[in-house]
Amino acid sequence: MQNKKHFRPTKAIINLDAIKYNVSQLKEYLKPEVQIMAVVKANAYGHGDVEVAAAAIESGATMLAVATPEEALHLRKAFPDIDLLILGYAPVSFAPFAATENITLTVFSLEWVQQVKELSLSHPLKLHIKVDTGMGRIGVTQIDDLRNLYNEITVSGKLLVDGIFTHFATADEEDDSYFHHQVSRFEEFLSSLPKKPRLVHAANTATMLVKDQTLQYDAVRFGISMYGLAPSDYVKTKLPFPLQAAFSLETELIEVKKVQAGQSIGYGAAFTASEPSFIGTIPIGYADGLIRKYSGQHVLVDGIRVPIIGRICMDQCMLLLPTAYNIGEKVTLIGKQEEEEITIDEWAKKGDTINYEVPCIITSRVPRIYYKK
Repeated sequence: MQNKKHFRPTKAIINLDAIKYNVSQLKEYLKPEVQIMAVVKANAYGHGDVEVAAAAIESGATMLAVATPEEALHLRKAFPDIDLLILGYAPVSFAPFAATENITLTVFSLEWVQQVKELSLSHPLKLHIKVDTGMGRIGVTQIDDLRNLYNEITVSGKLLVDGIFTHFATADEEDDSYFHHQVSRFEEFLSSLPKKPRLVHAANTATMLVKDQTLQYDAVRFGISMYGLAPSDYVKTKLPFPLQAAFSLETELIEVKKVQAGQSIGYGAAFTASEPSFIGTIPIGYADGLIRKYSGQHVLVDGIRVPIIGRICMDQCMLLLPTAYNIGEKVTLIGKQEEEEITIDEWAKKGDTINYEVPCIITSRVPRIYYKK
């Protein structure tokens, strides 16, 4: 265990060996010349960006991708030499910093390029053009606009078209019709360019794992499954190799009390005991990312599933226990105990959301403890 000093028993345990396994398995699966871009935005989906990036690079990733300038600058301090791409919008004012720090920016606006050309840049600025083939977010939508943007960049000695990419909206679904529409549209964009950039990339996790391998192009963006999670139930049934989950969440009992039938627990007296019961309190709440919608979700104590009862508080919540456990008894919210396991997917179903969101919203006051052999 790699540890910063902390006292609160609530912690997230990140298995870096799982990250390394998932990346190495993907590397074996991909065509040899295809690069792996490890997506570590949002603090590596809540796992810890620097630590996850290091494990991914060690296992074969050659590029990193983030969403914001701040994320990029944070990672550049730890990794001064690796290719680093901001997938999202970066303001014109960040361009000089990106050029100095060798951070590649996503571009989709002619006006943005024209404004950047007026700036004083200490080094050439690498750009990846984003084309919108049907996602409806950022990106060039017309071939003429792509050509104009490409020409505006290439006539400048300060700017370099290093790549072009798109993003698929339905790659994790069984119905391929819209996906193939986007693929065809992307190929039209590519064929309209006078010269192919160094890097063409379109494959998100679902695309690289369950779609045609010709769509790997020059690089793939390895996101959710780098952390051991499938992008959807459909993809989970089609995986070319098993995944290892990297995220566990645990705490311990800080109080156990016996209540009588008719006694209520927590805010709003939302739970009332129907018989004499043992109630356990654990130090984790919605300020840690355990949102109130998770009330009723099971956790593990002594290898046994027990429910969260009543309303989840800001810093604590209560469990209905089968017996009077000792203070300090380990409680696993996500992960394994004995023969039982509670997965992130289970929490996502309880919260009526996707597995991506569950680790992302576990806040920074929950320390990340890193494990590797």
